[in-house]
Parts: sequence; C-alpha cells; structure tokens
Amino acid sequence: MTTEKPPRHFLSLLDISPDEAAHLLNRGLEMKRQPHSSSHQPLSGKTLAMLFEKASTRTRVSFEVGMAQLGGHALFLAPRDMQLGRGEPLEDSARVLSSMVDAIMVRTHEHERISTFSLFASVPVINGLTNAYHPCQLLADIQTFYEHRGDIAGRRVGFIGDGNNVCNSYINAAALYGFHLTIACPPGFEPSLRPNSSDRHSVQITSDPREAARGADLIVTDVWASMGQESEQASRVKTFAGYQVDEKLLSLAAPDAIFMHCLPAHRGEEVTAAVIDGPQSVVWDQAANRLHAQKALLEFLIG
Repeated sequence: MTTEKPPRHFLSLLDISPDEAAHLLNRGLEMKRQPHSSSHQPLSGKTLAMLFEKASTRTRVSFEVGMAQLGGHALFLAPRDMQLGRGEPLEDSARVLSSMVDAIMVRTHEHERISTFSLFASVPVINGLTNAYHPCQLLADIQTFYEHRGDIAGRRVGFIGDGNNVCNSYINAAALYGFHLTIACPPGFEPSLRPNSSDRHSVQITSDPREAARGADLIVTDVWASMGQESEQASRVKTFAGYQVDEKLLSLAAPDAIFMHCLPAHRGEEVTAAVIDGPQSVVWDQAANRLHAQKALLEFLIG
C-alpha cells in the first residue's frame, strides 16, 4: 500500500531551507539570463489557479506571465465570481480546486485563511500576499540584491516604516539568508513577528530611522497604510512623518547602498521622488524580478 505524498506549500519563507533558497535564487537568475522559448516548457499542461481576495498588479501579472512562459496556464479567480464569495467554506473550495488544477496561488487578508486553505488542498498552495507575510516579494528582493551587490549574507539591511507583512518577511529572510536587519518604526507599529532568541543577534527593532539606515547596504521601505488601512491614512501620515526615506537619511547608509520598495509607492510620503527615482534605487529591477523569481518557484513546486 502506498501513501500519497503531501503537497509542498509556500506560505512563508520558513517553508524552504537555506539550500532550497539558494537553488531558487540561482534558478531565477538563470531564467532571467535565458529568455523563455517553446523548447523549455516544464509546466506544459499544468494549470495554476490564482485566487485574489486583494487587488494586485505585480503579483497577478508575474504569475500569469510566468505560467505562460513555462508552458502552463493561469486562471484568475475573484471571490465575487466564485461560490466562495457566496459563503462556500474555504475547506470545500480548496478540495474542489485541488481536483482540477496543479497549484493554487492565494492573495488574501488574514494569514489564517491561507493556512486553513492549505490544510485541505491536495496541491501546492502559494502565498501571493497575506496581512502577515509577502514571501514571493522577498524572493525577488534577494535576487535583485544579488544582481547589484552579490551575496546578501553578512550584509546590513535597514527596514524603515510600518512593521507590516513585508517587514515580517524580512525578519524571516534575515534568518534564512544570514543578513543583519535593523527595523525602524514608530512605537506601536512594530512588526507582529518578533525574532526568536536565536535570531536576535541578526534582527534589531528601534524607533530611530537613523539607526536603521546607518551603514546599511540596503534600505527598504513600504507604504505607511497598506490595503485595508485606507481609513488610517491621514493619521498614519502624521505618525510616520519622521520615517520618510529621503536623501539625507539615505546618506547615512553605506556609500554603495541600494534602495528598494515593493511598490506601489506614495512619493512624498514614505519616500521622496529624489530617492525612488535616483541612482541608488533599484525598484524597477526589483519589480521585474518578481517574474523570474516566481518562475523558479513554480518550477520548484510543480515542475
């Protein structure tokens, strides 16, 4: 009697090992160097269901194009067009979709929703973003850093702004890739994920953005009010006023430091136009690498 192997999910960076992270990085770099062709289609005949409960530009386009370039097909699903939007339990939707597709990408609100979904899915489930984590973004960020500055292990990263899902994923990434992370955020806006005792040597949390920027090889920020927090926009602009990444703050970083933002950005709020459009910004490479990093992930999970 044989037992079916459980599916491999990617809900956070902690779902892969350091060796697997290195493989995904190298494969993403290879895929970027070698334009797609009809002769290399490892996902021919495969289908990815993309369930979006939150709006998206980069996540949707990169997964859809990535599947097409690998020979597969991506299916866009919105709750309003599904029985899920009319009250069908997550468990039932997971079972049904699993019987028809080869993998499912979910972009949703509470992380518990994707965790529950994955428990009842019999195919790989990929986190396209939750309120807690954004692991696919970090795959692209690490690839971008490698392209511009080499291995990120042992380097210094400053995350400045809201302790949101991207910030949580940077905490995971510090442990996985071996870099030093300093997070600067206003009191009360610290990340929900706190480093455990074994990670505290590499992750520090402060309220001083200058401390996070000083000597950093990479400066990262994100919007001050994420999706679902629009009603807090005005109050957050006041709270985060001292956490804007401008040229003065960036000057505290290493001379060859680079700047990243997962986009969309609010110029004049969390970052000035002079920084995001300046010579140290790599945000456009960062966005483009979502495609290549996720192609490597798709091949790894279902290829």
